[in-house]
Amino acid sequence: MGETRVNPSIPDFSHGLLPAIAQDADSGAVLMLAWMNEQAWQETLASGRAVYYSRSRQQLWRKGEQSGHTQRVVDIRVDCDADTILLKVQQTGAACHEGYASCFFRSVDSAGQTHTVEERLRNPDEIYGK
Repeated sequence: MGETRVNPSIPDFSHGLLPAIAQDADSGAVLMLAWMNEQAWQETLASGRAVYYSRSRQQLWRKGEQSGHTQRVVDIRVDCDADTILLKVQQTGAACHEGYASCFFRSVDSAGQTHTVEERLRNPDEIYGK
């Protein structure tokens, strides 16, 4: 334990975007899943703030740049295959663009029906001015 290695292939972006899971550093709650390219990875390392790659906008997405709901990175983990990133973060505001603390605010029952199981923190219209 405590082994330190410098390995430029970790994480391995050779096949494109990697999934990045944001987890609340204090509670352990999974907040969201997003994507990172190497540029988002490098900016996250340099800034200490979560930066992702938006597949829909085809550009970097600095978490909180519109909403103010930022993620300060506390710890970074990479899985055994170097193809998934886990960011342990301190979340300011809602992680979800729909105004919930977590993007995983729905539960699915055995019949496949979804149920909202968390309280909405903010109205997304107020956040994004829709």
